[in-house]
Amino acid sequence: MNTLATVLLSALPLAAGWAIHVWWLRGCLNTARRDPLTGLRTRDGFTRRATALLKDPRAVVVLADVDKFKHINDTYGHAAGDALLKATADRLAHHVGRTGVAGRLGGDEFAAVLIDDHGTAGDLLAVLHGVLARPVDGQDPAVRTTVSLGWVRAADFPDDDLSGLLRRADEAMYAAKQARAGARRAGLGWL
Repeated sequence: MNTLATVLLSALPLAAGWAIHVWWLRGCLNTARRDPLTGLRTRDGFTRRATALLKDPRAVVVLADVDKFKHINDTYGHAAGDALLKATADRLAHHVGRTGVAGRLGGDEFAAVLIDDHGTAGDLLAVLHGVLARPVDGQDPAVRTTVSLGWVRAADFPDDDLSGLLRRADEAMYAAKQARAGARRAGLGWL
């Protein structure tokens, strides 16, 4: 066997070991970027994907907050609160679909970036609001809540980065929460 073939064959186990190690590290990183309760991306994982999506002029940034979540935890227990968070996460991720991204920013606050293919974000978010407010299957029917949404079309504020758009969506969400309006679009009034 010639020298080159011998060197390549001897390096093969080392290269295979490094490939397996890189694969394992990527898995660890992916796990670290996922919320253990809901399976959604954490703030870091969400930020990375959302920033890439904001390059699309059809991007819409959404912030969702479960109304009266502390009351549910205090009254019905943390298991009921966890079930509500899981259901909210599943419904949000399903609604956002594969072209968008959803994440849990912490506590009962969720964020999403979706691509509005048809210019009907207001209608899409009205449907999402109704979906998020449905009771959780298999849970005590008394455990009821609503979700407040704030949203902003990225094209309305072209100079804002993700942080600025999330701030605007947050302001709209709190305005919707205070008015008990369900959802509000940043800077442009009610849905």
